[in-house]
Amino acid sequence: MPTTPDTGKKKQATQGAANFLDPSILAGIDNLELRARVAVEGFLAGLHRSPHRGFSVEFNDYRQYQRGDDLRHVDWKLYARSDKLYIKQYEDETNTRCMIALDTSASMSFASKGVSKLDYGISIASALAYFIMRQRDAVGLLTFDDELRDFLPARCRQPHLMQLLRVLVQVQAGDQTDAARPLANLAATLTKKSLVLLISDLLQGEQETIATLRNLRAMGHDVIVLHLMDDAELNFTFDESSEFIDSESQEAFIATPAAVRKAYLENVNAFLSDCKKQCQRAGVDYCLLNTAEPIDSALSAYLSKRARGF
Repeated sequence: MPTTPDTGKKKQATQGAANFLDPSILAGIDNLELRARVAVEGFLAGLHRSPHRGFSVEFNDYRQYQRGDDLRHVDWKLYARSDKLYIKQYEDETNTRCMIALDTSASMSFASKGVSKLDYGISIASALAYFIMRQRDAVGLLTFDDELRDFLPARCRQPHLMQLLRVLVQVQAGDQTDAARPLANLAATLTKKSLVLLISDLLQGEQETIATLRNLRAMGHDVIVLHLMDDAELNFTFDESSEFIDSESQEAFIATPAAVRKAYLENVNAFLSDCKKQCQRAGVDYCLLNTAEPIDSALSAYLSKRARGF
């Protein structure tokens, strides 16, 4: 049977949405606000066409008037246009407070195909911040390597989003990793139930990091780990003898890929499996992300958590 015009259009639109989420395309957009908007709109375009249901993708800056609401907060101009009463929502009325914790340690600078884990993480952090603000939720940010580098408390106002994006634009890879201490400091600042989104490769001190996340869960907070790994780290896509350098310790050795591939893959798979199991035992949501793949998995992980009633 011939393809109908509508089917062709849907296929083209779906491909376009996937292109919006391509890491190399996103990394090529210098304006971080535009990068975030392109990623989110591409994700929403694909989501609207998805057969999966279970959460809303409609976003409003208002909520409908309910009996007892203060009439001073009614948007009367909107009422004149729509004949319906809507209340303007302010920061303290947001449903969720989210803190994005971005690992900026030296190992995050690794890139096998042009887009480093850090660049990928910055794209995710900016897209999530933009996405969260569209939901009228509050979002904050901390960046860290072996110590806290930047900290912005969770707020829900447009100038705050611009400030957060300006911080992300200036992020650079730092030193060794010590996620446990910055996350423990974060826990001390959270006075209300929050959602913590950790973006990291977990390549050093993962047990201490997950133990700190377990403490956050015990305090009543929800946690999502977005575990970033480069495609070469996951699949060991090396063919020629090379010098391999640990970006944090600077330890180096020369190896022939064919001789070490099997042992390497066994070790990395054991590492990934252990990270996932530890997170599950701690009550932490875990999402492994290959930096060669579109970032929609990160947005889906957040939205799925949000839809489960956080």
